[in-house]
Amino acid sequence: MPGNKFNGNSNVPTSRISRLLELRQLKRTSRASLNEVSDNSNSPEPGSGHDFSRVEQYLEDAVAGSPPTQRLLVVANRLPVSAVRRGEDSWSLEISAGGLVSALLGVKEFEARWIGWAGVNVPDEVGQKALTKALAEKRCIPVFLDEEIVHQYYNGYCNNILWPLFHYLGLPQEDRLATTRSFQSQFAAYKKANQMFADVVNQHYEEGDVVWCHDYHLMFLPECLKKHNSKMKVGWFLHTPFPSSEIHRTLPSRSELLSAVLAADLVGFHTYDYARHFVSACTRILGLEGTPEGVEDDQGRLTRVAAFPIGIDSDRFIRALEVPQVQVHIKELMERFAGRKVMLGVDRLDMIKGIPQKILAFEKFLEENPYWRDRVVLLQIAVPTRTDVPEYQKLTSQVHEIVGRINGRFGTLTRVPIHHLDRSLDFHALCALYAVTDIALVTSLRDGMNLVSYEFVACQDEKKGVLILSEFAGAAQSLGAGALLVNPWNITEVAAAIGKALNMSDEEREKRHQINFLHVTEHTAQEWAEFFVSELNDTVVEAQLRITQIRPALPVECAVNNFLDCSNRLLILGFNAALTETIDTPGRRGGDQVKDMNFKLHPELKGPLSVLCNDPKSTIVILSGSRRSDLDNNFVEYDMWLAAEHGMFLRHTRRGDWMTTMPEHLNLDWIPSVYHVFEYFKERTPRSTIELRDTSLVWNYKYADFEFGRLQARDMLQHLWTGPISNASVEVVQGSRSVEVRPVGVTKGSAIDRILGEIVHSKPLKSPIDYVLCIGHFLEKDEDVYTFFEPELPCENASHPRSKGAFDSSKLAERAPPKPPANRSGSKGSHGKGQRSSSNSNSNSNSEKVTNNNHNNGGLSRKQQQQQQQQQQQQPLEKTSSWNVLDLKKDNYFSCAVGRSRTSARYTIGSSDDVVSFLTRLAEASSSSSSSSSVSSTSTP
Repeated sequence: MPGNKFNGNSNVPTSRISRLLELRQLKRTSRASLNEVSDNSNSPEPGSGHDFSRVEQYLEDAVAGSPPTQRLLVVANRLPVSAVRRGEDSWSLEISAGGLVSALLGVKEFEARWIGWAGVNVPDEVGQKALTKALAEKRCIPVFLDEEIVHQYYNGYCNNILWPLFHYLGLPQEDRLATTRSFQSQFAAYKKANQMFADVVNQHYEEGDVVWCHDYHLMFLPECLKKHNSKMKVGWFLHTPFPSSEIHRTLPSRSELLSAVLAADLVGFHTYDYARHFVSACTRILGLEGTPEGVEDDQGRLTRVAAFPIGIDSDRFIRALEVPQVQVHIKELMERFAGRKVMLGVDRLDMIKGIPQKILAFEKFLEENPYWRDRVVLLQIAVPTRTDVPEYQKLTSQVHEIVGRINGRFGTLTRVPIHHLDRSLDFHALCALYAVTDIALVTSLRDGMNLVSYEFVACQDEKKGVLILSEFAGAAQSLGAGALLVNPWNITEVAAAIGKALNMSDEEREKRHQINFLHVTEHTAQEWAEFFVSELNDTVVEAQLRITQIRPALPVECAVNNFLDCSNRLLILGFNAALTETIDTPGRRGGDQVKDMNFKLHPELKGPLSVLCNDPKSTIVILSGSRRSDLDNNFVEYDMWLAAEHGMFLRHTRRGDWMTTMPEHLNLDWIPSVYHVFEYFKERTPRSTIELRDTSLVWNYKYADFEFGRLQARDMLQHLWTGPISNASVEVVQGSRSVEVRPVGVTKGSAIDRILGEIVHSKPLKSPIDYVLCIGHFLEKDEDVYTFFEPELPCENASHPRSKGAFDSSKLAERAPPKPPANRSGSKGSHGKGQRSSSNSNSNSNSEKVTNNNHNNGGLSRKQQQQQQQQQQQQPLEKTSSWNVLDLKKDNYFSCAVGRSRTSARYTIGSSDDVVSFLTRLAEASSSSSSSSSVSSTSTP
């Protein structure tokens, strides 16, 4: 049965790489067997079959072999057929035998369906129905675009903006406001066209289908598809270069395009360089986390990004050399250029192909090597493109002028050094030209792959010609071992490479050719397509496994209803990134630094917080790593508890000053030396910040260049562990964009026990706490606060320290009461800088690792701990009840992480705006409940 090839085998591959390697080997073995059968039975004359019949058979669903087990929807801007209207309801179709069609011939496991624009405007319904019916016979599904959409979307945004930018030509520069307006209208048309493609895909999609989107024309398509169906398997592949982040960031719609592509499960590029540029753009522009696997968003969703170098159907070119028609062409060309070395260039007449640079390098070679002037000829095939565009017309004139000057300078009445053709050649003539060529010259200034180099190598098994290849073509990473790599902008280097190729020994030519020929014949277009689709399928499997580890969203209605049903509620709220205002700066990593550093309560929370704080059934605790002054400035007007610096300082806003919960002999002598280290790295890292607290220090590079900041953080950690904190009882908590140094054992979870004790001491409880809400954007080190209240602790969280869900309040009397904080300037932990503070920074970053260095047992010796325990036991006990402080049922505990999907909390919530909405709901429920209670008590006789 399909998909059961591992049945009965105990050695089933467990890793993704092992699974893909075995699957690939099985496919190669199957293909080899199929080819052997095909060669031994009913095979046509060698090379006689130009692949149009094979392609047409494939498109008509008549490919021999076992039936496919899965459908593949291939979505591209153009269909692999051209349509010509012959009547009102009559169409003729012409097959295209290149590119993706050839690649997908070898993908036997999938039944391919093509979705795209047919290249014609069909405004009437009769014509659309007739064309749809005709295309259905070729397994093609049309997307009907009107002329205005095509003009704005294809000719405008795709060809006028994206294509030049991706090839490092930059954006069009105009001094008219109308140009800006046209950019906006073109972008709107681009999004509309992508949605039209999505509508057609959604219309024909069946559960289990794989959708493969292609090229820069459809960058919005993955997002459109995922919004309609989040379970759809979507891959996206770019056939052009992807520019560096510094180039891409100039695009006004940079963030929207990146976010849309990231909706895909798998994003593919021709080379690792392009993939690296894409990940870097997502990191620097969107502020997301780049990983070896791809890009991970704030919710923990991973988009795989990888390189998939495309190939050609090499067998097609090898077989074509044996066709009689090609043999005749080869004989004619060899007679025509007898006694001369043949150099060949085959390019579109385009700015990125470097044709002027190629011809100028050839001129320099002839100038410096008179011997070769009558012994070498350059054949340049320049296929015209976009002939109506002024820039291309200017390029054509420039090339003609250079060719004319060189031929006039070095030519004779019977021979000229350059033969230039402004037209394309048919397949047979092109194969013959490849076969007689001694040197292929590819001088692209920027090229996604350039398959001309592959085609040349495939046709050179007899002559063993030399390939001179631009290092800016994607093919350089695949064929660089056997080719002569050059910088096309360096005319002298290219001229020298021509001389080296002409004088190369036969032995070296053969070695270089064999290396490239082996690559071209093994890494075919069919291999490329199979590899991408296999990776896409496997990526979706891994993504589903990751989803099972992601916490669900907060059930708002359930949380509100249970809130109303309980009589003693405890609300523990984080501050930074949970109750602060969201700074909306689209497209800029890190946000607005000035506003973001100014810790301010979300303005829409003031009303809801007041209602909740005035509710006698609710106790509010703000638990934050921030300084006392930050919490005072934001919450002093509310009736609540404030716990600053991870609970090391505690106060009630209505009942006195700050108290400290830190151990009496806690050693803070390390702070001055660590501060000097942080200050040094702050000066070295632009836009990094330091937050100086009484018991800890935070260095934050959220707003700095991410890559540079990460390198600086690594250097900082090495310096800290070998110097200032080598013998100190501290922990280093490294966030994704921050480094914090704090005393050992200081976490928000460890502070909860002390906070509860103080709450009970200061305010007698009439009933146990039966509802707990804990919301925050905490470091992983501090997520023990979520597990503290868990009635049933999950196995995966067993490593987090926690107390019991219910404890005897009589033990609270045995605690030493919190002490007022000592004056920093006179304390042992003072570092001589008083309250000197650098710029504030938000230390609550995502995903961190913790390193412990505990030499002093938390600052207290065993003898000191025993003495302190004896002193506490000698204090008089207060009279307390025997009931438990907590009587918490599982359904009445709601722990929720803000902006994090992989967390120890039970639930997640998107952002501080969502927190505002939820707390507003709670406040409304509290207010209505209080009103109902008042009416009920008034009406009671």
